[in-house]
Amino acid sequence: MSSTPIRTTSRRALAVLTAVVALAAGCSGDDTSGSTSTTKARDGSTSSTSTTADGDGEGTARAPLDATPVRLVSLDLDANDPIDLAYRSDSTSLLVAERGGTVREAQRAGDGFRFTDEPVIDLTAAIGSTDMERGLLGIAVAPDGEHLYVSYTEASHGDSRIDEYGLSGEDGSLRADPDTRRQLVAIEQPFPNHNGGSLRFGPDGMLYAGFGDGGAADDPEGHGQARNTLLGKILRIDPSAPDGIPADNPFVGGYADFSDAQPLIWATGLRNPWRIDFDPANGDLWIGDVGQNRIEEINRLVADGDRPAGYGANLGWDLFEGTERFESPDPAPVPASEGPFVTPILTYSHDEGGCSVTGGVVVRDPRLAGLDGAFLYSDFCAGGVRAVRPSTGDSIDTADLGLEIGSVVSFARGPEGEVYVISMSDGVHRIDPA
Repeated sequence: MSSTPIRTTSRRALAVLTAVVALAAGCSGDDTSGSTSTTKARDGSTSSTSTTADGDGEGTARAPLDATPVRLVSLDLDANDPIDLAYRSDSTSLLVAERGGTVREAQRAGDGFRFTDEPVIDLTAAIGSTDMERGLLGIAVAPDGEHLYVSYTEASHGDSRIDEYGLSGEDGSLRADPDTRRQLVAIEQPFPNHNGGSLRFGPDGMLYAGFGDGGAADDPEGHGQARNTLLGKILRIDPSAPDGIPADNPFVGGYADFSDAQPLIWATGLRNPWRIDFDPANGDLWIGDVGQNRIEEINRLVADGDRPAGYGANLGWDLFEGTERFESPDPAPVPASEGPFVTPILTYSHDEGGCSVTGGVVVRDPRLAGLDGAFLYSDFCAGGVRAVRPSTGDSIDTADLGLEIGSVVSFARGPEGEVYVISMSDGVHRIDPA
């Protein structure tokens, strides 16, 4: 099955980019539980965010997040640079994506898991380099379990792709057929970083994908705020449509001020959305967006009636980093309209430790009742697992869960709601009650 991919291009740099990625090693070690901070909204107002046990915003009292003891249980999988995890709805096996290009099946074996002998699919030839932030970056399985979706950078130029493959077989022999490949999205990448790669199906059955602003620094081509590119965006894709475009996307049919807008765009103003998740209980969309040199941010986009969360939202980059106005040394064109912008539910500075936020999942595991409704996240440099949960009014609960794990690149929910943490250095773990 084949079709013409949705394609957008951006000017490729003529000069060879020499890039050095410096990761800030170490963290503050400060316990964030019980802290209070002030967040400045992007409209200039201020609001207090504090750790509190007053409720979840709906009047339901809850114990503090840091009162919930948890532990990490290793799956003991010999994974090579694991990057993401997914599962098929009718299966107890887990699909583990390795950055180099393989997707492997981890089958239950007694109390643990083991990899099957053959990969579900091997895309190493198509991917090639994993330099900088390239490689196989995200996977998702369709709700019907019949298709696997992969987000990766291709070998020839490092451009971004989202492909669909037919998925079949039983536990222990799951396979994605290379002959069924269908390309859904193709995006030219001007630089080798900020490729995003998160894939998640929403409660509406649509496929949501996160892409960064194209890389380098300072968003030199203004992709974050530009509607004529898929870079710096959350996309919403209808895999059942021949062109992949949902008819109810915000820029389908044209806006007077955005006549050149790409119809796959769902939300704008992102620097590098490194992992997104939908709350299965209420449909809220959570996004971890990587900052530049100072501030990391987590956004919560609330579901609004019949409309999925995040419709037409603008998260502010490259006009804002976190809640602070971003002043680029080489400013990109400023759009005619500056807002309204989504204010992050939580920010933290690099001065507090960390360098790159890793967004996670909302906990809905009945075994972890004390964490119910909390969004778990990490930082690639600082490590560990932290939690944030809406409380009363504009307040939030926050906690460091005290879990020692480094180089976290993804979180995932399993078939029974269990939470998995994927680390490039420490492998795949599950969060269990202590």
